[in-house]
Amino acid sequence: MVKPKKHLGQHFLKDKNIAEKIVNSLNAENIKDVIEIGAGTGILTDFLLKKDYNLHIIEIDTESIDYLKIHYPDLKEKLLHKDFLKFDLQNSFKENIAIIGNFPYNISSQIVFKVIENRQIVKEVVGMFQKEVAERITAVPGNKTYGILSVLTQAYYNTEYLFTVNEQVFYPPPKVKSGVIRLIRKNNETINCDDALFKKIVKTGFNQRRKTLRNSLKSLTQNIETLHDFFNKRPEQLSWLQFVELTNLIDRK
Repeated sequence: MVKPKKHLGQHFLKDKNIAEKIVNSLNAENIKDVIEIGAGTGILTDFLLKKDYNLHIIEIDTESIDYLKIHYPDLKEKLLHKDFLKFDLQNSFKENIAIIGNFPYNISSQIVFKVIENRQIVKEVVGMFQKEVAERITAVPGNKTYGILSVLTQAYYNTEYLFTVNEQVFYPPPKVKSGVIRLIRKNNETINCDDALFKKIVKTGFNQRRKTLRNSLKSLTQNIETLHDFFNKRPEQLSWLQFVELTNLIDRK
């Protein structure tokens, strides 16, 4: 049996009904290649293999890799002993892919940021996150959990909170609840503004989220009028589309 490793953030799901529910949440419309991140002992893998997917597993844990090689010999070269955060998706896949997994809490936000960077090929994601992070990704403007991750994800993906998972169905049980969410890429792979400036404005605004955008964005608005009503608001009051408008206002200076 694989021993869960704290430094890798491993909490192995034990409940097969929940595993099946997660796998069935994947639409994978017009998608053949599916990547499972961090398969652990293969509880999601069992159900994924019953689907008509070209399944690839990316797993960083050597002990898990050895376990999976024994129990899923047919996967062979599709079982990749890699760090997903360093894995080159663009050169490994040429068509739309889907990503699924019980994501380690300690890198789950980084996984989402990598998905956004690779949105040209990542069409869908179904993942289990710490509940707080799942809520943050799917939060709407005005919500106290709405932040950088919310805006940057929602600019490119439709986000949906699917269901909550209790601590007791994991080994070892985490100290927090988990949430399963689904991301489906929007038709826009690009947004109608300077992408790098958009990200900078979102991050700068939320880094001082209690201030109005007039004050938090001073370093970016030195040469422009800040009369627009956006500048009177705090960052959590703006939707991603309004952040696009704000970016274009600032970009005209």
